[in-house]
Amino acid sequence: MSAFCFADLTPDTVLDALEELGLAIDSGLTALNSFENRVYQFRGELPGQPTIQRWVVKFYRPQRWSLQQLQEEHDFTRELLAADVPVVAPVSLHGQSVLPYAGGYFALFPSRGGRSLETDNEEQLAQLGRFLGRLHQVGKSKVFQHRPTFSVESHLHQSRQALQQCPQIPPHMQSAFFTALDQVIAEAANQYQPKELIRVHGDCHAGNLFIDQQGPFFVDLDDCRMGPAIQDLWMMLSGERSDQLLYLETMLEEYQQYCDFNPVELKLIEPLRAMRMIHYMAWLARRWDDPAFAMNFPWFATDKYWEQQALVLKEQLFQLRQPPLSLQPGF
Repeated sequence: MSAFCFADLTPDTVLDALEELGLAIDSGLTALNSFENRVYQFRGELPGQPTIQRWVVKFYRPQRWSLQQLQEEHDFTRELLAADVPVVAPVSLHGQSVLPYAGGYFALFPSRGGRSLETDNEEQLAQLGRFLGRLHQVGKSKVFQHRPTFSVESHLHQSRQALQQCPQIPPHMQSAFFTALDQVIAEAANQYQPKELIRVHGDCHAGNLFIDQQGPFFVDLDDCRMGPAIQDLWMMLSGERSDQLLYLETMLEEYQQYCDFNPVELKLIEPLRAMRMIHYMAWLARRWDDPAFAMNFPWFATDKYWEQQALVLKEQLFQLRQPPLSLQPGF
C-alpha cells in the first residue's frame, strides 16, 4: 500500500490508527505546531495501563525517512534516556516504537510540558551545556548506519539544485540571488572541513528546546544525524561577538565536565550557518506543494523575500570571511 497523503490525514484517520493499537481515547485531538510532520495531543489510556494521561502522536511525513532511519532515531533516544539524558522517548507498543499505518509510520510519546529556554539566561545555558555534554558523550559511543550526515553535498549543492527549479524566485532577481548564493556556497564548502563527526541532535535551537523544574529537555530527535559537535551549540549564540563568546563559554564550562570539545570546531560556525540558511530556503521550495506551506509561509512567494535573501547572503559572505570566534585561555 502506498503511503498516505497528509491531506487525507483527518482526525478520524488518526483516531482509527490509535484505536487499532488498543488505546482508549478520552478526549479530542489538539493539533500541535509542526510543518514537517503531523502532530496531535490527546488524553487516553494505553493497553493494560488503566491510567488516563496526556499523549502526543506524531505521523511522519511519507518518504522523508526510511523505516531504518526512524528506528535509529528511536534507538538513539532510548540510549540517551538510559544514560539519564532528559529526552522524551517514544513508547513501544506490541514490541515496536515505529508504528505502521496505511503505508506510513507514526509514533506515540508521553506529553511533557515546559516553557521555552531563554538563550540569554546564563543559568539556563549552563544547564543546556551539561545536557549537551552528556548527549554528545552518548553520541560519540557509536555511529549512525542509516541516518544522514551534515555535508556540503546535502545542504549546499542539493539545496542549490532545488532552488534552481524554484518558480517562486522572480525573474528579475535570478541573477543577483544566484550570484550571491554561489559565492556563499563556494566559501562555505571550502571552510566546512569537520575533523570528527558524531551523532548530534541536529536542530538544536530555542524553538526545539523546553525547560521545566528539572532543566532543559527535547521532546524528540527528528533531525538527528552525523555532524560536528558545534552543530548543537552554535544556534544558541546570538547578539554581538562578545555576547556570543560569553554564551559559548558559559555552555562549554559545563559541557566539558562530560565531553571534550575541540576548539578547532569554532571555524565551522559560519559555514554551518550558511548551510542552514540555504537548506531552509530549499526546504520551503521542496515543500511548496503542501498546502500548509503556502498558507503559513505566504512571504516565500513575494519579491520582497527574495530581495531580502540576496542581501542576507551577501551579509553571510562577509561573515564567512571574518576570523572565527576564539575561546579565552583555559577552554
